[in-house]
Amino acid sequence: MRYRTIGQDPATRRRVSVLGLGAMLFGTGTEEEVAFRVLDRFVEAGGTFIDTSNNYAFWYGATQGGESEAVLGRWRASRGIGDEVVIATKLGGRPTRAGLAFADTAKAENVEGLSAKAIRESAERSRDALGVEKIDLLYAHVEDTGTPLEETVEGFAEVVRDGVAGLLGVSNHWSWRVERARAVAAARRLPGYEVLQYHYSYLRARTDRPGRRSQDGNQGVVSGDLLAYLRETPGLVLTAYSPLLSGGYVREDKPLSPDFDHAGTVARREALRDVAEETGATVNQVVLAWMIGGELPIVPLVGASSTEQLDESLAAVDLELTPDQRARLDAAY
Repeated sequence: MRYRTIGQDPATRRRVSVLGLGAMLFGTGTEEEVAFRVLDRFVEAGGTFIDTSNNYAFWYGATQGGESEAVLGRWRASRGIGDEVVIATKLGGRPTRAGLAFADTAKAENVEGLSAKAIRESAERSRDALGVEKIDLLYAHVEDTGTPLEETVEGFAEVVRDGVAGLLGVSNHWSWRVERARAVAAARRLPGYEVLQYHYSYLRARTDRPGRRSQDGNQGVVSGDLLAYLRETPGLVLTAYSPLLSGGYVREDKPLSPDFDHAGTVARREALRDVAEETGATVNQVVLAWMIGGELPIVPLVGASSTEQLDESLAAVDLELTPDQRARLDAAY
């Protein structure tokens, strides 16, 4: 396994594996026994970075979520896992009540939001569920335009001050709101967001299509603007969810979403196939190696419903693309 550092402050920064494990479906789509095997294999291979959220996965059983955090908490306790494994969780998108459909949570009134009260209560609930003294990395999950930005910034700073959380991150926000929040934190000498979590993969999704929460587009998809922000802001790290498009690269029975219906997808698929053939690796492994070994600090978060799936992703950590292969992948569009 290889590792990188996330965060700048010596008191809160952490060294994590360059490949993260997404635990979204643990306890719902993936049974607990299977989840434990996947987690054990990840740690055995040197993995130290696990991602979850307080609302995962409410849409399976019409709950408020929390199943994934609960599974991770039981796994930690049963295995004696300490702070050698970094667990990140998110708050802000938890349904306000059970029984809501996934589509319902696109409405601000149906999710907990990012008020100081919600941040405090949700962070402490997650800490208890995970069985940790301090949440290693805590994200603001979705935008909350109804709460003053200053209140959100101060609310996160308070849970850091009180030892409930360490590093702070942000997910699925417009980049201008991320920068504005970081500026507020800097001006008040408070901890700010240091880790960004968005959907990113080798195939580039259109960002002009209306999203779930905005007619202007999808805040959760990496755009050129966000990549430029990452490139020009030393210290920020991107954790990329759904890097393998939920099987979209390899499963013929799973068509890509309309977001990928453009000419660049065809060119990039061809480049991927060529490099995979040259390296003897799978297409999924080439995608992960391209992300891990690039010039931008990116940690892909892979899901796995079996140890076999996880092993395929783990092998990508040791796949070294040549400069020519990487140049051809980058140039395809």
